[in-house]
Amino acid sequence: MSRKIRWGVIGSGGIARRRTIPEGILPASNAELAAVWGRNRKTNAEVAQQFGVRAAASLDELLAQDIDAVYIASPNHAHLDQTRRAAAAGKHVFCEKPLGLNVAEAKRMLKVCQQAKVNLGTAFMMRYHSQHQAALRLIRAGRLGQPVYARAQLSCWYPPLRGAWRQAPKLGGGGALMDLAGHCLDLLEMFFGPVSAVSCLTGHTVQRYATEDSAALLARFKNGALATVDTFFCIRDHSSKNRLELYGSNGSILAQGTINQNDNGEVAAFLESEGDYDPKQARPASGGFVIAPPPVNTYRAEIEAFSQALLDGRDTKESALRGLRSQIILEACYRSARTKREMKIATSKV
Repeated sequence: MSRKIRWGVIGSGGIARRRTIPEGILPASNAELAAVWGRNRKTNAEVAQQFGVRAAASLDELLAQDIDAVYIASPNHAHLDQTRRAAAAGKHVFCEKPLGLNVAEAKRMLKVCQQAKVNLGTAFMMRYHSQHQAALRLIRAGRLGQPVYARAQLSCWYPPLRGAWRQAPKLGGGGALMDLAGHCLDLLEMFFGPVSAVSCLTGHTVQRYATEDSAALLARFKNGALATVDTFFCIRDHSSKNRLELYGSNGSILAQGTINQNDNGEVAAFLESEGDYDPKQARPASGGFVIAPPPVNTYRAEIEAFSQALLDGRDTKESALRGLRSQIILEACYRSARTKREMKIATSKV
């Protein structure tokens, strides 16, 4: 039997318990869960019992275990310190987005891992969605033509909750924009390439907490295409359809429900051959084709991808740089919202 990467989890509640442990680490063909640690001892003990692993009493105890890598799913403000300590213990780090609270913390996370000669990865699981990958293949094959415009939507209902770190700027770094737009921007850059400029608006439309509950941004790509991203904490769950729209000079790829934590959704492509100008602008009611490859669990896919890179001795710098890149764009968005100005973003490797 081939060797498996032994994982420890930092931040055992929340997304780790709901998704990444049961759907990602446990079923992964090249990974196994060894121990978990979280600040809530009761929850941590329950998670350990639920999945049949060791409940570490402290972070130091977790890092002293016979593990190869840690998955960090703690609140954003803890990412830097926990990454630093994991790297010092010689453990590879796979961290939920965003990397820390801001660009400075993301850069320090990359630096400490590089100095310790351990790998760092960013958990952007939505790029592994099988329908997103199928759309990417069409775009790379030139079927969409020249990229023109994209839209990504990810919103939910998130009311005031006691102890909710996403509602406190010092703990989460921001609200709807910080928490949701990272996934959208990562997908759009995967499809259309680097973003070169952003203009952003944020607001406190419905919810009464310190971080923004509303954000919408306009982005320009290096290739000239435009995009909008809308993220809200004040739209009811069933009202937001999490749409993804990709338009090019030869057609469109339209999706609903793929920007989420599941492996489902509906995607159709409407691709046209080059033709003459039609003054009637005829738009047939039907046409196009459904994109429905076999579903892939995105949490399992991201864990297997990072684990395999470690087993193969490959660097995961690209994954780490995507996390830094995300923070650079988000920081530019917040700066734009404050100054009411468009912000330029370097498109070279960060």
